[in-house]
This record gives sequence, structure tokens and C-alpha cells, in this order.
Amino acid sequence: MAGIHDRYERLLEAGLALAADLSLPATLQRIVELAAGLAGARYGALGVLGRDGVITELITSGISDRERAAMAHIPHGRGILGVLIDDARPLRLHDIAEDPRSVGLPPGHPPMRSFLGVPVMARGRVYGNLYLAEKEGGQDFDADDERALALLAGHAGAAIEAAQLYEEVEDRAQRLEAIRAVTTAILAGTDTGEVLRLIVGHARALVGADLATLALPVDDEHLAVEAADGLLAEELPGTVLPADGSVAVEGIGPAVSVPLAAGGRILGTLAVANAAGGARLREHEVQLVEAFAEQAAVALEHARLQGQLQRLAVLEDRERIAKELHDGAIQALFAVGMGLQGSALLAGSEELRGRIENAVEELDRVIRDLRNYIFGLRPGILADRQLDQALQGLVEEFQRRTGVLAVAEVDPQTAAELAGRAADVVQLAREALSNVSRHAQATTCRVSLYRDGDAAVLEVDDDGRGFDPARATGAGQGLRNLRERATDLGGRAEIASTPGQGTRVQVTIPR
Repeated sequence: MAGIHDRYERLLEAGLALAADLSLPATLQRIVELAAGLAGARYGALGVLGRDGVITELITSGISDRERAAMAHIPHGRGILGVLIDDARPLRLHDIAEDPRSVGLPPGHPPMRSFLGVPVMARGRVYGNLYLAEKEGGQDFDADDERALALLAGHAGAAIEAAQLYEEVEDRAQRLEAIRAVTTAILAGTDTGEVLRLIVGHARALVGADLATLALPVDDEHLAVEAADGLLAEELPGTVLPADGSVAVEGIGPAVSVPLAAGGRILGTLAVANAAGGARLREHEVQLVEAFAEQAAVALEHARLQGQLQRLAVLEDRERIAKELHDGAIQALFAVGMGLQGSALLAGSEELRGRIENAVEELDRVIRDLRNYIFGLRPGILADRQLDQALQGLVEEFQRRTGVLAVAEVDPQTAAELAGRAADVVQLAREALSNVSRHAQATTCRVSLYRDGDAAVLEVDDDGRGFDPARATGAGQGLRNLRERATDLGGRAEIASTPGQGTRVQVTIPR
């Protein structure tokens, strides 16, 4: 009788101890230790069930770190453990191996005979199951052990519910703070790369993972890692991964990857992982990453739409300026030129006629320059096209305008990888083609975009009169513009030319 009284006093103390701790991991570990001590078991465990009814986390007592490491994997919830999962009622066994429902223990698992298991309910569902094995003295677990463990499971369920609610409040506060930081950065016009790095930094901190990455699509079948935080953060950016399936990365262990989706569009993928041999992410941590990804995707989509609106405003402004130049300045200059040509016919001296004709030629040159400027002011070529289509249209327009036979050779894969910098690539091609039309006196021209190792290469070559690059360095505004634009993209521009043998402009852009 004293033993039963002592056991119930320990149960009361256990309930009070569990209620006082709001840390879920600490609560779960405490539950297992109390259960093993209460029933005199050598081994204790709490199997936490995932969404699909499979054990996703196993908290143990009595098993050393060495024994835990020797196990090939934690039990998944088949065999005897699966019986408890399928039928949430207490279960006692004399010998696990003798039960026909047993499928054996995982490789490396310590030998166990006597068994007692009870379900743990929290928030109206089976949260997991408490397992005890190897009753002290080689005895079987009895009915009193079962009743005591069932009572402890009741206390455990209440403690788990309280700890979960506290954890959710804490997680929600952290997630809201993370989203506030990301949204503030976007509204402040922070560079996209910095925003992506902010997202992965907060994602990793939210769940205490070793690594977080954010990958964006480069085409229908591949993603490229654009930002990483934590383990391998320096090596992973730029890595291209298949959009479907998984990739094993040395040093990376348990991981979870969730889509960044908004407005029916997949913007990218957010992944968090632990180092090889590290702990699997718990169920609530996966849910936390999913919730953060949803909100981060909305923020990124907002940034994308704002960027489009700003770009459209710039395009409209450029179109307006281009129209005013074409309909106003060019027409006025053309009228002045026509008037001067008429005056030249009436000029009384050859000298005066020559001066007027020179003035008309100068006006023609100014009109050609203005048309080139108008051509550059109209980047609407990208408004509804991919980069490869835009370059093809640019070359066709150049041929119509100049009469130079021009071709475009564009690798669609490389163009897709440069989609985020399409406007810069088009402007580089425009600058190079402008130099061809103004200086080269070429009959043919070719624009190429292709991959060369880890870089993309934009190449514009012509068969014109050529020049000496050494003498031209620093002199031509067009060449300076090309080099500056290439540098802004983190690349370089190289100009190869020989008088009488044409020119090749080669811009190398990091992928």
C-alpha cells in the first residue's frame, strides 16, 4: 500500500514538474525520464508522430549516445510500435520478439523483451506514444504500471499542449519580426540580392538550422542557389540544381525544402538543413518554415510587381521623350535642312553653296544621331519578350535601319540564365551595334550570346574598317560605356580590332 501511495505522490510531483516547464524539447525529455523511473524501466522512449502517422522524432532514456549512433535509423512505427499507432490503447507484452506482430528491432538497437506502451493525447489528437522496455529485475510490467503510465500520459498531454501553445506564440513573434525586416528592406528599395540574403538568414534563425538556401528558377528544369546562410554559405551560391528531385551535397544532412509561391506562381525554393549527422527538423519547425516561406513569397511578389510598375513608368517616360524628339526636334531639323537645300540652289557663289551643303550634311548627321538616341530610349523591346527574342528583334531593327546584313546567334539556355539582367544585356548589345552603325562602315554584323564555362559571353563582330584599340582607349564614349556597363555587371568588355579587318566586341558576364 505504501508503494502505491508513493507512486501516486511521484505522479503528482511529475505533473507539477511538467506544468512548470514551457520548453517543448525539455518537456518531452522530462516525460520520458519520469515514465521510466515511475515504472522501473531500463529503457524509455516517446515517439512523436508526424502528419502521415510515422514516427518523426524519438526522445529516449537509458540509451547512450553511442548506442543511439549505432542504430541505423530510429523506428518508423511498424511492428509493435505500429500496433499502438493504429490502435491508440495501452499495450503490455511479456516479450516483444514472441509477439507475431513484431518485425524486429532496427540494426544496432539494444535488445529488449518486456514492453509497455500508452498513447499520449494533446490538443484532441494522438501526439505520440510512450514506450517502456526491460522492467527492472527481469519482471513483466503489470496493471499498476499501466495505470500509472496512463496517468502520466494524461499529465504529459496537458504539458505538451501548454508547451506547444507557448512555442507557437514565440514562433509567431519571431516569424512576424522576420517578415517585418524583409518587408521593410523591400519597401526601402534594398538590393534584391540583399533581400534574399535577409530571407535565408531569418529562415535559418527561426528553426536554429545549420544552413538555409534560396534558389530561383533559371529555366523549366533547373534552379540556381542565389543566397545561402550558415554552413557552406560561401560555396553554394551559383550552384545549379534540378527543379525536380533532390541532390546530395557533401556535409549536408537532414533537410526540408518548401516552395516560395504567390499569385499562382512559383518564385523559388527555400530550404533549411542541418549538417550531416545532425537532428531531423521537428514537425513544428517544418510548419514554421512553410509559414515563413508563404509570407516571404508574398513580400517578394510585391517587390516584383512594384519593380514592374516602376519599369513601366520609366518605359512610358522614355516613349514620351522619344515621340517628342521624333515628332518635334527631328521634323523641325528636317524642315530646316529642306529650306537650306532650296537656298543652296539659289546661292550666287560656289563658296556659299558649298557652305550651305556642308550645313545640310551636318544636319543629316544630327538627325541620324537623334534617331539612334530614340532607338536607345525605346527599351520596350523587352516588355513582352524573353531575352533571346529581344536580341533577335534588336538585330532585325538594326538591319532595317542601317542596311547592314545582321544575324543573331543566341543560346536560349544562356539567355534564360541572364533573364534577371536582360535589360543590361540588351543595352550592351545596343551600344555595340550603335558603334557599328556610326563608325564601322560594315556590310555584315553578327550578335552572339553563348555560354563559356561559368560565364555568359555577348559578342558583336563586324567586317567594317576596324581601328587601333590601343589608340582609341579612353577616347570613344561608346567604348567607355561598354566597359562601364560590363563592370557594373561584374564582368569585363574586350575589344579586338585591326584596321581594315573589322572589330569584335566581347563582353563576359558571370552567370
